[in-house]
Amino acid sequence: MPIRRFGGHKSLVPYSQSFKLSYGYTKMNISRSDYRVFSANSSTGCTELANKISERLGVELGRSVVYQESNTETRVEVKESVRGHDVFIIQTIPRDVNTAIMELLVMAYALKTSCAKNIIGVIPYFPYSKQCKMRKRGSIVCKLLASMLAKAGLTHIITMDLHQKEIQGFFNFPIDNLRASPFLIQYIQDEIPDYRNAVIVAKSPSAAKRAQAYAERLRLGLAVMHGEAQQSESDMADGRHSPPLSRTTAGHTGLELPLMMPKEKPPISVVGDVGGRIAIIVDDIIDDVEDFVAAAESLKDRGAYKIYIMATHGLLSAEAPRLIEESAIDEVVVTNTVPHEVQKLQCPKIKTVDVSLILAEAIRRIHNGESMSYLFRNITVDD
Repeated sequence: MPIRRFGGHKSLVPYSQSFKLSYGYTKMNISRSDYRVFSANSSTGCTELANKISERLGVELGRSVVYQESNTETRVEVKESVRGHDVFIIQTIPRDVNTAIMELLVMAYALKTSCAKNIIGVIPYFPYSKQCKMRKRGSIVCKLLASMLAKAGLTHIITMDLHQKEIQGFFNFPIDNLRASPFLIQYIQDEIPDYRNAVIVAKSPSAAKRAQAYAERLRLGLAVMHGEAQQSESDMADGRHSPPLSRTTAGHTGLELPLMMPKEKPPISVVGDVGGRIAIIVDDIIDDVEDFVAAAESLKDRGAYKIYIMATHGLLSAEAPRLIEESAIDEVVVTNTVPHEVQKLQCPKIKTVDVSLILAEAIRRIHNGESMSYLFRNITVDD
């Protein structure tokens, strides 16, 4: 029997009821109603986020059915007319990434063939965003996914904290890359006692710009970590063991190029004072947590008495909950861009910040043709 998941959910909050908003955003005013919001139904976590967004907007989720056939093919049935409407598809990405992508593609194409006016994908965590650079004989999968979404019928995307901002160049239609930092900064100010005694830590030099943005907004110090605890298999992907040591080149025996020395990362070192301070590590994605655990141990050895991790997307794959629970990390704070309820049950150190407010406000502004600049106020190019 096929497994069916239904996307129609009645709004829990009346249209006229005021919402309790936070983090500096004002009450929403929905002036037009000729739009629909659908959930792609990839998981209960996706439906939960879609319900929160629809409640804030004061609308009901569109009626649809998304299910897997017995041969695991994805089927979508839209149960109401969308002709001439703006349609927003909310899709969070659970562990089964490829199924979620197919659900999004098939639903977008179904809405396109149903004559929807505009199809906007609300994809808080954009999958395959780490595969945005060429690695040896690999491929830039993120660009491939962007092309597939455009071909399926999407005309706009709302996402949050892309792994690399340059990914926006892969798309031939508008993309709004929202920021979760206002919500995480507010959490630091409200939930971390004595946060004025904290220091913002970049886990690697590549994360220094993000950490600097947090430090400047919170008026805190900055520390940068460099090096690695031990050599891992992932080292083979960054080019440090290539080119091969042989100088000979087939077909050009007389050609000798300068030999590129392989990279050697030093042991972990910390640039900045963390002794007697609260260390707050900031990043965009927390997935495999071995690097975070090693960083926490290093910070602990250098005198940090509490260690927090702030990340937008909490993928928390494999043994991440167990490793966090057994580590020196005191708390991991992520947003609800990715479903992680199971991981929270396994590790009470994991906390969640709700970002449905800014996603709902983005939907409202796009539909009403309002400027999006309000959502990016005080955000610079380097943020």
